[in-house]
Amino acid sequence: MTSKRITLLDGHPAESSISRQIIETYAQAARAEGHEVRVLKIHDMDFDMDYGFGGYKNQKPLEPVLEDFLQALEWSEHFVIATPMWWGGLPAKLKGLIDRSFLPGRTFDTRVKPGTMPKPMLTGRTAHVFLTSDTPGWVFRLFYKDALAWQIKGQILNFVGFKPARLTHFTGASHPKGKTVETWLKKVARIGARAG
Repeated sequence: MTSKRITLLDGHPAESSISRQIIETYAQAARAEGHEVRVLKIHDMDFDMDYGFGGYKNQKPLEPVLEDFLQALEWSEHFVIATPMWWGGLPAKLKGLIDRSFLPGRTFDTRVKPGTMPKPMLTGRTAHVFLTSDTPGWVFRLFYKDALAWQIKGQILNFVGFKPARLTHFTGASHPKGKTVETWLKKVARIGARAG
């Protein structure tokens, strides 16, 4: 198997979480198979989450951690995010990271014909999202129409070039029973070993 360059992002704002366990497990399994791994933890990143403007003409200068994040994405061949679902969406700090750093000229190109979609600039890369929630999978699909999955995979990752973008959903995350988390982490390790 050919080794890959993998950037992993712990998208949970707390210092300790299941998301962090997922990222650490994935990183360990990927490194054991010879993959190059960079790990980023949103808890450790200090930046203004508010984009603050109505358009792209006036952009805030990127803080060093945002520049480091973008460089890690540009370096990577595979991008992995672990995040909880809160109120049907992403944690505010993770959404702020995307708002601030996924910008035209860096992750997508708006210099296209009027009426056509911007061109993704991070093509040739793949992604995997590990999503934790209390919402059962069937409720997520039937009642919420997989809205968050579509947002992450289609409207964010695919939009800037990560294809395919896969998603693994672990449910019952607030109060996991017995060896539930251990079972999840074994699955994560298998996925990490193959850089999937």
